[in-house]
Amino acid sequence: MKIEREEIIKYGLELPNTYEDYPFPNDDFSVTMKHLSNNKWFALIMKVNNQLYLNVKTEPEYSELLRNTYDYIIPAYHMNKQHWNTIIIDEKVDSELVKELVEQSYELTKK
Repeated sequence: MKIEREEIIKYGLELPNTYEDYPFPNDDFSVTMKHLSNNKWFALIMKVNNQLYLNVKTEPEYSELLRNTYDYIIPAYHMNKQHWNTIIIDEKVDSELVKELVEQSYELTKK
């Protein structure tokens, strides 16, 4: 079963001291999830070419492994491709992996 945008947002906001932000003018779909303490993004959800994209930060070595293992994980759309990945959210996506990667991104952006 496909994980939905709202479920990803809800999961991200369950992590301690987080909030959602809509950083792009006239775009009420794209959302970032941020840390209250430093305002850094740990997740960005957007629609690109009618597909749901989720950008998360990962360790560079792990990024390569993810991209080689899952065809729905690609170098980040419009972000640093060494440190960020895009997960194309469709019916193939493992929802537990999505949650794990959101949590890892949260940890990597805390400082």
